[in-house]
Formats: sequence, C-alpha cells, structure tokens
Amino acid sequence: MKLKFTKMHGAGNDFVVIDAIHQHINFTPDQWRHIGDRRFGIGADQILVVEKSDKPDVDFRYRIYNADGGEVEQCGNGSRAFVRFVIEKGLTDKTAIRVETMSGIIEPRLEADGNITVNMGAPVLDAASIPFDNSELVPVQQGDDSLWPLEINGRLVWISAVSMGNPHAVQVVADAEHFPVQIDGPLIEHHPRFPNRVNAGFMQIIDRNHIRLRVFERGAGETLACGTGACAAVVTGIRRGLLDSPVRVTTHGGELSIAWQGESHAVMLSGPAVTVFEGEITL
Repeated sequence: MKLKFTKMHGAGNDFVVIDAIHQHINFTPDQWRHIGDRRFGIGADQILVVEKSDKPDVDFRYRIYNADGGEVEQCGNGSRAFVRFVIEKGLTDKTAIRVETMSGIIEPRLEADGNITVNMGAPVLDAASIPFDNSELVPVQQGDDSLWPLEINGRLVWISAVSMGNPHAVQVVADAEHFPVQIDGPLIEHHPRFPNRVNAGFMQIIDRNHIRLRVFERGAGETLACGTGACAAVVTGIRRGLLDSPVRVTTHGGELSIAWQGESHAVMLSGPAVTVFEGEITL
C-alpha cells in the first residue's frame, strides 16, 4: 500500500505523523520499524498516528510507536506535533483540543506566538503505578523526593522514579554533556526493576530555573529532546528542592519550558513543533 505521511519535529525530537482518519492503518511491528528506520525507511524517533476518538468530549485519539516498533503510552514533544498537524491539515478548527492517549487525556493548545503548550496531567509517583519495583530498596530522602539506588555495572546510581504517562528514571549529574549516556542509558532502560523498561534522564542543574537534560528513550535511544523526560526531570528537581517553576530545559535539539505548581497539579509543557516535509512511501 501507499502511505501518505508528514515529517515533523519538536526541538529535534523527530516524528513521522500519519493521518489514520483518511487512511486505513493496520501495521505489524516490523512495518512500524521499517517506517522508523533512518536507512531503509523514512526515519524517526517516534511514529504518531492520528485517529478519531469514540469519546464524545474528546477530539482525537493519539497512538505512538517507537522506532523499535513498540507502541508506548505517551510522547510529550509528539503531542505538540500532533496539534500542529491536525490544525494544518484542517482536521479541526480549534486551537485547543482534547486528545486520548494510552495513558489518559492530554490537552494541547496552539499559542499566539506559535509555540504549543500541553497539559500533561499530574505526575505519577506511586512506584507500583510507574511501574517500578522498589522492594527491599532503602531510599534516601531529599526534600520531598525519594532517591532510589540502582546497581549499574557494579556501582550504585541514585534515581528518582516518576511517570508522565510513561516511566522515567531521573538522576542529577554534574556535567550532562560529558556524561556517559550511551553507556548508562541502555543499562537503566533495561534494568529489571522497571518491568516495562524505562526512559533514563540525566539532568544537570544550571540554576534554580534552568537545567540541561539528556534522555535515553525507551525503544528509541538518545533523542535530541524528550518532552515527557523534561517534565519528569523538572518534577524531580522541584521535589528535591533544587528547582523553582517555571524551568527552562536545554536539550541538544532546542529549549522547552516546564511549569509545575506541585503535588496533584498538572505539568505544563511548552515548546515548538515544526513541519519538515510531506511524503509517500510504499509498504
């Protein structure tokens, strides 16, 4: 079949976006991997699928596939690309929409300055719900946060576990740019205490309103930016008493802004979303 698609990115985190309202989509994991392959397919960190929602108060359904072909619960940068896509394609005349994901409802909106803000919902901190197996581990308390020890290559690293609809393990590092993300990232991603694997975040504190962040994403490897990873890192930093909202997040792909007012409040993610090109591929 011939598949029409749009290539987009949010701060360098790049996507293939597919309209499944006007095209029939029923792909295997191998086909999703082919689409995401940068040499033999189109190439992307994630593939985003736009569907109709069957809920009366929801505008669209949003499905996300990583480059490894696996379907995942959430993608923050992708949600910004999603709203720009449906507006540019004339699928809605709204600038603020409600979107159904595997992990719940999100509410992205196009701002007057062209950036997009997404209500990502409240962070999940309960270990079993992340999910994170913390049995028999003894945490260290820092502010309101619990730091958990993970054994990586015979040494302990201290992480905060949080879900933004998908699981994250965040650690504070002295120098994110020179940290061995490509070595530690996959070891944390596949750590047995995270039964669904995990996104590994490496956060450097610049000041109380600015961090530098690298994220090794589950199923995609290190990406130029990770929206849910930025949310998880800021939540962690605020809970530890290291950061104050709002926080500027510098990534290799650009800058994001995260605001969070504390427990039970939603995390607000703001940043760009850009259309790169349109195309068609035969599968």
